[in-house]
Amino acid sequence: MVEFAHDTFPKLLRHNAQQYGAGKVALREKEFGIWQPFTWKDYGDRVKHFCLGLVSLGLKKADTIAIIGDNRPEWLFAELAAQSAGAIGIGIYQDAILKEVSYIINLAESKFIVAEDQEQVDKILDMGDELTTVRHIVYTDPRGMRKYEDSRLIYFPDVEERGREYEKANPGAYDRFVDATRCDDPAQICTTSGTTGNPKLAVLSHRNMLSMAANLGSVDPKRQTDEFVSFLPLPWIGEQMMCVASGLLFGFTVNFPEEPETATENLREIGPHVLFSPPRVWENLAATVQVKILDASALKRFLYHLCLPIGYEWADLKFRKKAPSLFEKLRYGLAYLVVFRALKDRLGFTHVRSASTGGAALGPDTFRFFHALGVDLKQIYGQTEISGISCIHRHGDVNFDSVGKPIPETEVKIVHPDPKGVGEVVSRSPALFLGYYKNEEATRDTIHDGWLYSGDAGYFNEEGHLVIIDRMKDIMTLQSGERFSPQFIENKLKFSPYIKEAVCIGQGRDFVISLICIDYGIVGKWAEDNRINYTTYTDLAAKPEVYAFIEKEVRKVNQTLVESQRVKKFALLYKELDADDDELTRTRKVRRGFVDQKYTEIIEGIYKGQTEIKIDAVIKYQDGKTSQLKTTVQVKAL
Repeated sequence: MVEFAHDTFPKLLRHNAQQYGAGKVALREKEFGIWQPFTWKDYGDRVKHFCLGLVSLGLKKADTIAIIGDNRPEWLFAELAAQSAGAIGIGIYQDAILKEVSYIINLAESKFIVAEDQEQVDKILDMGDELTTVRHIVYTDPRGMRKYEDSRLIYFPDVEERGREYEKANPGAYDRFVDATRCDDPAQICTTSGTTGNPKLAVLSHRNMLSMAANLGSVDPKRQTDEFVSFLPLPWIGEQMMCVASGLLFGFTVNFPEEPETATENLREIGPHVLFSPPRVWENLAATVQVKILDASALKRFLYHLCLPIGYEWADLKFRKKAPSLFEKLRYGLAYLVVFRALKDRLGFTHVRSASTGGAALGPDTFRFFHALGVDLKQIYGQTEISGISCIHRHGDVNFDSVGKPIPETEVKIVHPDPKGVGEVVSRSPALFLGYYKNEEATRDTIHDGWLYSGDAGYFNEEGHLVIIDRMKDIMTLQSGERFSPQFIENKLKFSPYIKEAVCIGQGRDFVISLICIDYGIVGKWAEDNRINYTTYTDLAAKPEVYAFIEKEVRKVNQTLVESQRVKKFALLYKELDADDDELTRTRKVRRGFVDQKYTEIIEGIYKGQTEIKIDAVIKYQDGKTSQLKTTVQVKAL
């Protein structure tokens, strides 16, 4: 087991602040168009004073602090401050609706909430007496807060000022708090994705997260000089893994975008060395490139379509572990100079050394695309309950059908395999979580004899790589007995820049169908270019021309599938799938049960052979208001 000289996050932060001081930037945030740096000394001081301020307000060991908002330095200050006092941070997605926020805060019995701005404060205040445990609401952005009079409200810098006063009255108190932290103490609570209902709260210790970061770093190295851009939600274990655990352990610089909408632009400005994103980000980037090419000059389009097949051939050589010939090296080198180098620069990938994806399966087409551009993209596999990581591809050993091999100190095996070797994936390591917060029954159902039961179906291939097929509960069987993974087909469909989301259905049926959500921005641009008038998403998705266009995209995918797995019919949904409607999780995983139930009328209509299905539905907006929608959904047979 890896041993650490500084075995908790607060101890690591204190060590880094002493080692690097004011001479090295730890965090950087873009504000008012300017990158504002925070040195390691600044980082340490802000955490110390906020910690002592919270203690002066009554924070006790084992209390929980809920944090909600966008990625900001204050988020890390609050999280590390809580841990320094022996308390536990719990992140809430900033776009979470009221019922999700209240569920998490009440279950965790949080006494303190750190809310970024007026919008998040309003969420808390709108719940009134629902939040019985909340004593203090700390806000970080004062804009719009002047006339708020709730006695629980306190400004972030005012808490830090209280901390400075506390330090004067209690010299050395902070160091005593930090010295008292232990590696097996709870450090952070991360919510699970909650694909079947309310999320569970996974409790992770300092040892869990640090051992994961160290073992991942041993096979996918991080350096002190690296730059990392934090633009994915901090409640997600993947961002905690990189931004907090790896950032503190390896000492690289974490950068925060000005706004979530400017993340892509800010990514290019920083040019990070380390990049970790879930599939939806890579899929969106690939779609963006393809759309930009459509708008490019004739010469650029010609060069792109000339060079991309060369890139694909180069990627396939790497996947097959075949040494390229001199001719192939020269040809790819020329394609890289002419097209791929500029594309990587436009994406902000010029300096990327470690690029990985996780949280769900990434489609093979997207994988090949980025390797064709020269980005050494690797798949990561794991669960929140094992601190996010159990497997990763090694450099030079990438297979887009697999998720790589277990990282050091992690054991992975297949239990109850069928004749083909497919069974449930189970794993154990020092990163295995402490259990679900206040849910011993769920903990017992998940951990058996020290092994984490993932609920994923998979097998090991001949090269020792783990191959994940799908969630055990999501694998479907056609009436013919043929089994298939809906996620595999969906990922292929979503490689099209015009398809934002797809849900495939076929359990117990004669054939596979798909409910498809178009990408409103990209399909809208295509419609404008082709002089097709439309008003709303619903109107655009109902256009015969759009149906005909998407049909071509689905037929392309069908050509790559075996006959039994091909999509025989599809319908374009009248709205995008939305987390606020319980159709997606906050990490954009499809909640199949909710989707099947909500769109039963369409699904049954397709299988009954209807060509048109009348819809009378209620649309729910983010502010809670609803409206009635009447439309007709067309069914396209292939």
